[in-house]
This record gives sequence, structure tokens and C-alpha cells, in this order.
Amino acid sequence: QVQLAESGGGSVQAGGSLRLACVVSGHTYSGSFMGWFRQPPGKEREGVAQIYTDDGGTSYADSVKGRFTISQDNAKSTVYLQMNMLKPEDSAMYYCARDVQSLSCHDDGYCPVGYWGQGTQVTVSS
Repeated sequence: QVQLAESGGGSVQAGGSLRLACVVSGHTYSGSFMGWFRQPPGKEREGVAQIYTDDGGTSYADSVKGRFTISQDNAKSTVYLQMNMLKPEDSAMYYCARDVQSLSCHDDGYCPVGYWGQGTQVTVSS
């Protein structure tokens, strides 16, 4: 079955950078929308960025445009999230997702994706 393994989270001061990685196994990497979501403590999960594996087309949440970049290495079945100019409000558990239908989650908290990773924690201190 499809497995997603995230890495790269950690603690950083405001203004710093982190790069998350997500390795996909158990299925062909191509032919899917891959994405990153995040869930701050006590809040709903929200979409951050997505990329189409076959042509590299991307989209971003307004809150991260100009600061975060999603990219991929198809040969390594890996999707990345480069996070620059981090802010305390970026602190959250970050989840990799496959078969992303939309970055918009429903009011009931449901996010339309096929598979989730286990998550990696990002903490930004002021």
C-alpha cells in the first residue's frame, strides 16, 4: 500500500528556514497531486501547497505564498517543502499527502486527500 514518510521538521527561530521531505513508497510516484497540509495546536488542518507529479504545476495557500516552495524529485519519489521566513504562526504538525483533490478542507475538518503521512512537527519561536 501507499506509504508516505516525512522528515525535516524541527525548531527554528522566526525568520529561519526548514526543508521538509516526504518519500513515497508502495506505489508509482507519477500521476498524482502531492501536497503538504498543516495542523496547528487546537486548530483545524489546512492545506499549504500542492504539486502535480507529471508536470510540476504548483499551487499555494495565500498565507505561505512567497515564503514556501514545493518541489519534487521524481527519480527519488520525493516531494519537498522549502520553508523560508518562518513565522511563529507557521508552527504546526506538517503532513504530506497524496492524491490531493483540493487544498481546501471542509468545515467539518475533512480534507480531500487519498493518503496521509504521519506528520513532522515544526516549531517557530519568536
